[in-house]
Amino acid sequence: MDKQSELTKQQKDEDKILIAKVLDKLEFAENRNTIETTDFLDLREQAIVKEMLELRKSNNYKFWGGYEDAERNIVVFSNNLEFIKQEEINNFLAIIRITLPNNLLGQYEHRIYLGGLMKLGIKREKIGDIIVRYDGADIIVKKDLAEYLQNNLKGLTRFQKSKIEIKSIEKLIYIKPEKQIIKINVPSMRLDCIVGELARCSRNDANKLLEAERVFVNFKEEIRSSKNVSEGDFITIRGKGRFKINKIVGSTKKGRISLEVEK
Repeated sequence: MDKQSELTKQQKDEDKILIAKVLDKLEFAENRNTIETTDFLDLREQAIVKEMLELRKSNNYKFWGGYEDAERNIVVFSNNLEFIKQEEINNFLAIIRITLPNNLLGQYEHRIYLGGLMKLGIKREKIGDIIVRYDGADIIVKKDLAEYLQNNLKGLTRFQKSKIEIKSIEKLIYIKPEKQIIKINVPSMRLDCIVGELARCSRNDANKLLEAERVFVNFKEEIRSSKNVSEGDFITIRGKGRFKINKIVGSTKKGRISLEVEK
């Protein structure tokens, strides 16, 4: 399948641009026998890129965001990926570690750190996961951006009294979040029914969430209310969280379907 065929599979212009950029990286690595990396991709973009790479039957790539559970990842391309050590892949990434002063401990949320980066004119695709802690945050970036961020974040009022350091990605401080198991009962496996239960809203409001493009199934945007959901599917509702349909438990006396969901 040629590049044009792959591009025409995508509905949105930004997805076509994304695929074109990734294909350029892949082909450059293949033709020049170099290691190439993309910017950071979110989960939706990763799903699109994975589908494209599967169509090309390419195996010379790895998604990596600095740790196994990373949500935002770069793609590393190389003809000899199996011979590249993990240390070499890690070398593309770095951490900006912000340690807050005592008077600000526990006061900064994810949006405060992201807002600071945006204030510097940094595009979201240049930033990986932001791991927030009580005493500060670890911000994952590509190494070539680290020194610029270290120097310029100090100029923002919110970080003037903070300690800002560059650390190797191996020094990342990450505590795996706890997962919550919940049970819901739905009249059917239609997406709007399940979104309504997960978001705790009416079916009409669930459809509004779908129409507003705030719902993703297996990390792909979904607007079809009638789409059937299956065991193992991931449902992301912006502003509400990410959920995995673990299993169908059974039926209630009223004929509703009982589901076990992991949040």
